[in-house]
Amino acid sequence: MSSNSMLDTALLAPGLFRDCITWASSLEKNEISGLLVLITIALITWTYLSAPKQRLVPGIPVIGGASTKDRIRNRERFRHDSKSMLTEGYFRNNVNGGFFYVPSPLGERLMLPVRYLEDLKTAPVDKVDFVGTFIEMFEGKYTTFGSRSTLHPRTVKADLNQHLPDVMMNVQDEIVECFDEIFPKCSEDEWTAVPLVDVITRIVARVSSRMFGGPELSRNSSWVAASIAFAIDGYIGAQKLKKYPEFLKPIAARLIPEVRILAKYYQEAEKAALPMLAERARTGERPKDLLAWMQDAAVDEETDPRFIAGILLKISFAAIHTTAAANSQLIFDLCAHPELISLVRDEFDRVANEDGKISKKGFFQMHIMDSIMKESQRFNPLLLITFERIITEDWRLSDGFVIPAHTNIGVPAQAIAMDPKLYPDPETFDGLRFAKLRETTHDPATKGKAQFVAANPQSMAFGYGRHACPGRFFAGDEIKAITMYLLNNYDIKFAEGQTRPQSLEVETQFLPDHAATILCKKRRTV
Repeated sequence: MSSNSMLDTALLAPGLFRDCITWASSLEKNEISGLLVLITIALITWTYLSAPKQRLVPGIPVIGGASTKDRIRNRERFRHDSKSMLTEGYFRNNVNGGFFYVPSPLGERLMLPVRYLEDLKTAPVDKVDFVGTFIEMFEGKYTTFGSRSTLHPRTVKADLNQHLPDVMMNVQDEIVECFDEIFPKCSEDEWTAVPLVDVITRIVARVSSRMFGGPELSRNSSWVAASIAFAIDGYIGAQKLKKYPEFLKPIAARLIPEVRILAKYYQEAEKAALPMLAERARTGERPKDLLAWMQDAAVDEETDPRFIAGILLKISFAAIHTTAAANSQLIFDLCAHPELISLVRDEFDRVANEDGKISKKGFFQMHIMDSIMKESQRFNPLLLITFERIITEDWRLSDGFVIPAHTNIGVPAQAIAMDPKLYPDPETFDGLRFAKLRETTHDPATKGKAQFVAANPQSMAFGYGRHACPGRFFAGDEIKAITMYLLNNYDIKFAEGQTRPQSLEVETQFLPDHAATILCKKRRTV
């Protein structure tokens, strides 16, 4: 390797370069020689066998400028200012049916008008890859985030959604115990500061684990801790990896503690799940939980218990942290609009059973809570871009437009949600927006589109088509149950002078502020 190449590497990734020097200094002489050979081979391979270059379609505007200099600058800008870039692109081009490119660290992403959703929603996965974008987002090659297995989406669609009423009865029992054990102790006389996102994440992890594997799994503290840490460390590890060029990532992954520790969480998942799977195989017991349904639905290599345990850990990332983010955003919005709290408490009193639980019918009848959830999601979705796909070969749309191979595509979901043609007075938070829509129409389709779980071209938070989030029905009921238990047992508010916490932009993600607190006080019982 030339001195100039070594210098370029040090400038591109100074932290990793320093770590490599420290690591290499501890090796024996023959190990160092082998390491240098491997690095040289990796660099040569990367230089000559790098992925094909992206081809931009002529005439399509690039946000921030189309010159190489502008695109490089705006790829970095996208890391922390993606929302305004997508908003600019949508209202200048997309809203009128046009395309636009938005520069990002993954290259220039092609944002599609929603009229092409029907063309693409059933496209073959090997041609229009919906998993690849998730793997790229979270550096799945190294963090293991993302899976091409269809076991879990098959199971959620076929079993969880069908048995949701029974599952939610058990989940509501778990919520009571979670608040007793996890929620900070509050008195009836003094306000207590609560780190909301952290507390809600821990509660959702326990509650979701009840759905995953019943009380045996939800009471397994090592599993619950691993399921939370897996997502946190994997996310941090992915962000650190993104600082390095592709040819250095294989080395970086071995040096970044948050990536290296992920193997430990798989061990914890196996330690928790394998005995349960073995016992159920021995006795034939089949409780109504995800672990049992996956065990029954598994075929070929999916039947390996270690495979099922690994899938369970990956599902925990999707189920826990997405739900916790949405639930936290909802509670922030209720603190910002306290006039809504009495409305949802009254609604709960109308729909709850005598034992204080919510039935399938009761969940559906919670139009006010559902409306507030959807309005909260409209302002603060977890993802600014949805329907993300990687086009693996030139793909012709129905009108003849060809999307070049190696293009990342998507739809600017949050920008769409702020379109005044779709949502009157879109910048005003109206918690009753969708409840009023459901009340003032007799059209079943319109009523359906106004629901929190709806996935349609005007409401893209959950994606669209056959790959729309299959777990959104469970997540919606889970959020309602957790939030209502909180509101029925505690008063909540912001501290004096506190405003609603701003969401944090991390490329396409729009995350609740983990440092934000709310004030809670135990409600007086009559």
